[in-house]
Amino acid sequence: MKRSEQIIGFIGILLVFILGKSLLETDMLFFRLLVGVGLGYTLSRAYTGFAGSVNRAFNTGSTKLMRNLMFLFFITSLLTTAFLFKADPASYDLWVNPINFGLILGGVLFGFGMSFSSCCASGVLTDIVTGLPRALITLIFFAIGIFLGFPIQKTAGWVKNSWFTTPVGEKLYGGVFLPDLFKWDGVEGYLGALILTAIFCGIVVWIAYVYERSRKENNTYTAHPMEKIQDEKETFDSKHYKAFSEINYNRIFVKPWTLVQGAVVIAILFTLLMGVTKAGWGASTPYGLWFGKFLMIFGFTPEVLADFTKMPAKAYAIPFFSHGVSVQNFGILVGTAIYLLTAGIFKKTFMSEMHITGKEALLYALGGITMGFGTRFANGCNVGSLYTPIANFSLSGWIFLIFMVVGGIVGNRCAKKWS
Repeated sequence: MKRSEQIIGFIGILLVFILGKSLLETDMLFFRLLVGVGLGYTLSRAYTGFAGSVNRAFNTGSTKLMRNLMFLFFITSLLTTAFLFKADPASYDLWVNPINFGLILGGVLFGFGMSFSSCCASGVLTDIVTGLPRALITLIFFAIGIFLGFPIQKTAGWVKNSWFTTPVGEKLYGGVFLPDLFKWDGVEGYLGALILTAIFCGIVVWIAYVYERSRKENNTYTAHPMEKIQDEKETFDSKHYKAFSEINYNRIFVKPWTLVQGAVVIAILFTLLMGVTKAGWGASTPYGLWFGKFLMIFGFTPEVLADFTKMPAKAYAIPFFSHGVSVQNFGILVGTAIYLLTAGIFKKTFMSEMHITGKEALLYALGGITMGFGTRFANGCNVGSLYTPIANFSLSGWIFLIFMVVGGIVGNRCAKKWS
């Protein structure tokens, strides 16, 4: 079975290139598919995700993933500077999100929801392959929450208007663009913004270490099983190298990547995405559009859906594989499957979470719908309100992080009690 899975995995890689290039309408859609596949493969092989930063810390005491995210945020901000320096920042679709009550409430709701579903907007796509019942229930209610939240996002002043803004931020979505605060630094504010980003990352890392130390002192630290595997030292000796040996295959296609390796690859993919599309990584908005498309089966027209959600009618009329972010999201799912297949662990992983109870299903539904509403209030998910804004030097991303952690702590306490 392992060998057949590996063969199917490589066939899948070929199909991505052949069918993607021949069936998708534009090269840009094909590019987004490839980026999505890369993200899905990396998230799965590095066993990383944004939801785990809080959930792992609460459940095991390990803050390694949270600390690794700070490394990811900083190096991506550094790479982003290559595009923005000596350019008009407003010519890019930078996610300098507004700072308001919606950001705070959205962060709390999102953190609360991801504690029940053990995933976020990007993680639910990888988990469709690794934990189908949990992820599917989460995704359905995630989509419902986003769809119902669209009209609030588009009309409510407490979601749209920012308490604070800067010149470049005003041209974008109304938030605070950190380089605007350091225009005197000699490099258009980017040196100051990078230093401030490093300080913020350092503060989070320090808090994470203090928390992890306290868990160890209280004997409540259990570590995370996969992190132990990722940290195992490689015993490979080059004198035993054979191009077509099983050992070499395992090194190239099977062995999990470390969190740092995953962060580096994600940062590179983000940089490619931003350089080509002039925008960052987003994932959640299409879920609401997908639910709208589902309603069209029952006779609802794009115009009726647009009237309710205040979204453009063409957003519902456009075919799935003509919508860039939808194609990218589909690629994440495909990339996850490709890793599991080429590693020969697809069936084992896919079947690992097939049995759930009715109570668990209700908790997953709660997680999905609260995350869905949270994304609309905060104008994005863990990639749209956290990673991309921080990489785009938006202060809103750091504020979202604080309240996402607060929501995650509350959610994990409730999840532990209710389950």
